[in-house]
Amino acid sequence: MQSTITSQNQITSQARPSEEQAVIEVEGLVKRYKKAQRNAVDGVSFSVPAGSLFALLGPNGAGKTTVISILTTTLSPTAGRVRIAGHDLEKEAHRIRREIGIVFQKPSLDQNLTAEENIRLHVALYGLYPYRPAFRLMPAAYREQVEALAELLDISESLFKPVKTFSGGMKRKLEILRGLLHRPAVLFLDEPTTGLDPESRHSLWDYLRRVRATGRTTIFLTTHYLEEVEEADTVCIMSHGQIAAAGTPAQLKASLTQARLLLDAPERDRLRQELHQLGLPFTESREAIELPLAGPDVQRLLKRLETPLSLIQTRAPSLEEAYLQIIGRSTLESEEA
Repeated sequence: MQSTITSQNQITSQARPSEEQAVIEVEGLVKRYKKAQRNAVDGVSFSVPAGSLFALLGPNGAGKTTVISILTTTLSPTAGRVRIAGHDLEKEAHRIRREIGIVFQKPSLDQNLTAEENIRLHVALYGLYPYRPAFRLMPAAYREQVEALAELLDISESLFKPVKTFSGGMKRKLEILRGLLHRPAVLFLDEPTTGLDPESRHSLWDYLRRVRATGRTTIFLTTHYLEEVEEADTVCIMSHGQIAAAGTPAQLKASLTQARLLLDAPERDRLRQELHQLGLPFTESREAIELPLAGPDVQRLLKRLETPLSLIQTRAPSLEEAYLQIIGRSTLESEEA
């Protein structure tokens, strides 16, 4: 299978300087589970520049959960090479764990503890600070760091309240705060907004933008909400254990889908007849007649039409359309192979 933007064996972000060092390097990654007839991950390679937002997409069963499990050291690969923050996964998994933060799809907080107590327990387990029975007894560096991150994520007023009183969005913010305390090189977000209402999702992404701007933290994201990856530096789409396509959102949309011109008229039959006479291909729906958008030719087309128009609108391709086209093409190629 050949990627539309890059080969399936090499993906690099094109939105960052080429000389910037990659914080994640994956080469020929393979994972086959026992008794499986095919590889869950089949020869995947990519690199992620430091400070970038990298989005890994794919339908259920595509292999993205397996990839993120390997990168976060919770699953061993069958073959391939992985380096994170300069450390080899096979030889230095313990060092990698200290370089990454993880926000799982399902919350992993103790509901009966306060937000700060959850954080304090976390840093003690990580060995970042010695455990003390009260916040005021913790080292000054810990208190200052927690207060700064709580202010950044706008949860300062709730820091000493039980987690069970938090909304879903507040819990996600707390998990992100906890994941950033040891200043990780990479923050892995596994579908972080699943189950959140639109307002909470929007708020959470506002805070993640601040995190990226202030800490130069690399964010590795998996999500089913395609609008969340519009700001990504690189989008990597997996299908059937392989990379189907990769590039910036704009590159994926431009190379796989085409902008369209929407027209309508009170006398649609007359408009339809004119388009036929001009030899222009179009599709029709209840909303409008759609034509491929052909740049400067649009103005000439509109001047040639004599039918009075009630609608003239351009529609840019969406990332969702590109994604569905890529997955559909990949599935067809897999079935034919």
